[in-house]
Amino acid sequence: MAKAFASQADLEEKKITFTQLSENAYAYTAEGDPNSGVIVGDDGVLIVDTTATPAMAQDLIAKIRSVTDKPIKYVVLSHYHAVRVLGASAYFKEGAQQIIASRGTYEMIVERGEADMKSEIERFPRLFAGVETVPGLTWPTLVFEKEITLWLGKLEVRIAHLGSGHTKGDTVVWLPSQKVLFSGDLVEYDVACYCGDAQLEEWPATLEVLRALKAKKLVPDRAPRCCRPWKWTGARLHEGFRHDAAAGRPRSRRRQARPEGLDGAHPQGHGPEVRPRLRLRALPAFDVSRAYDEASGIRHPRIWTAERDQEMWAALQD
Repeated sequence: MAKAFASQADLEEKKITFTQLSENAYAYTAEGDPNSGVIVGDDGVLIVDTTATPAMAQDLIAKIRSVTDKPIKYVVLSHYHAVRVLGASAYFKEGAQQIIASRGTYEMIVERGEADMKSEIERFPRLFAGVETVPGLTWPTLVFEKEITLWLGKLEVRIAHLGSGHTKGDTVVWLPSQKVLFSGDLVEYDVACYCGDAQLEEWPATLEVLRALKAKKLVPDRAPRCCRPWKWTGARLHEGFRHDAAAGRPRSRRRQARPEGLDGAHPQGHGPEVRPRLRLRALPAFDVSRAYDEASGIRHPRIWTAERDQEMWAALQD
């Protein structure tokens, strides 16, 4: 019997938690599914990542309404991937005034947002419950270059692009007074890093910039539990990527012609230094493919389309 494509067979319900991190910050997590962050200020609320669909966003909104009736004024996109951004329209009914993204994230939406939306929905149907409520791509209304600061009353919120890694537009949200950091997919805990759009050479240096903030609470973009001590370092992560690149190096002209075959890919993880628990066999293949491309001189990641997904999946079944 043929294996279900990507995560189409992943139908298990995840337990959602809504955890208070500090006086003003909350984390919305679901056992390794994408996380969202919530910051409640004096005069309004800021959301970090929207959930994947407006229908799914209703649960997050209900959690927010259990702690405050203040308007949801701002939505921040940590990067452009569909599973993070397509729920944004739900917040306009709650008072949202701005959808904020970095210049790099905006450029990625322009270049590949449609392809990514189709690809992700086909890979992960459970993560897009109520997909029919998605009105289309999410477009930022406020685009920044490096950093902006918002004030939610007296609460300072810094929104910054500190460097590339998971994508070229990665954005973090930082509460300096409370040492709470929402890192987006620059950091993931106890799950595998998706690197299909990554800037692998730059990622370790960006992580070191994050480490220098000395956050007391860090919310990664995926984590089965929230706010465990951060044990990642740029050096360790880089070792894992180097292992992936070596594993994916072609050993024949045939493999060189189709690196998506990834015959040498490590099937269970990212090498001896980084061993996240994988829930998807194909994920290292995305990572190795990107590592192979970057090592071959392809600085700007190729676009992952639904068709490219299917070609890679078929090669993995050989």
